[in-house]
Amino acid sequence: MWPKDKIIHGDALDILEKIEDNFVDLGITSPPYNKGEKHQGWLVKNVRYNGASDRAPEEVYQKQQVDVLNELFRVIKPGGSFFYNHKTRWARGKMLHPMEWLQKTKWTIRQEIIWNRMIAANIRGWRFWQVDERIYWLYKPRGGDQIGKELKSKHALLTSVWRFPPERKNNHPAPFPLLLPTRIIHSILDDKKGIVLDPYVGSGTTCLAAKLLGSSYIGIDISREYVRDAKARMENYLSYKKVVDEEVSRHIVGKTFTDRKRNNENTGKHRTGVSAFQARLL
Repeated sequence: MWPKDKIIHGDALDILEKIEDNFVDLGITSPPYNKGEKHQGWLVKNVRYNGASDRAPEEVYQKQQVDVLNELFRVIKPGGSFFYNHKTRWARGKMLHPMEWLQKTKWTIRQEIIWNRMIAANIRGWRFWQVDERIYWLYKPRGGDQIGKELKSKHALLTSVWRFPPERKNNHPAPFPLLLPTRIIHSILDDKKGIVLDPYVGSGTTCLAAKLLGSSYIGIDISREYVRDAKARMENYLSYKKVVDEEVSRHIVGKTFTDRKRNNENTGKHRTGVSAFQARLL
């Protein structure tokens, strides 16, 4: 059996190929985006990863991502999910959208979530300033069921637009915030415990969230420096507990849709321009 609660140095695809089938409950990652450091503006070219290039030919990059995602499909249990954080990019005016390669994988694309990062990714006027990235909920069907289990209302009400800034106090060049994997793990596993995998673990944020929520974790990264830093963060994991607790406290609802329907109460119809659901979020 593959060891749990480990952060492993190595290439994502090489390590994934060694993990047994149907071993992992949930995966979360944000890979290097292949932003083409040499051909972009000052902000992009200064985001450099240790141990990995971010300027492969696009067709090579997309094939690598398909290969990694298909290995993840194999190691994740039927009925399990993988959350894939990426962004839309442009190369000489052409949009490069993650759907281009996600639709070539074995996964069922269950949802596209918009992450409003609240800061602009570029500061030129070629397009409206891009403050969003995407999080794709990928699902591995069980027994032909393409729909999967329904989320509890207390998780689903957080909507498909997530608004929080990226991590700021972090030496990694492109870390996502602890809120992001915390929201995913708590929503998908709920009160259950499982094994959470991140194949591009970077500074270890996914592993931190898993540990603080009582789950096991497996992290992989090609950079020895990032693996070392991630392990150091894990040793100090309790200092991050407040952030996780605050996110968990947001997952609460007074009455579910089923409760309202059963009691013949408002189930979301507009009243004076504001739905009951919208009022719940105000």
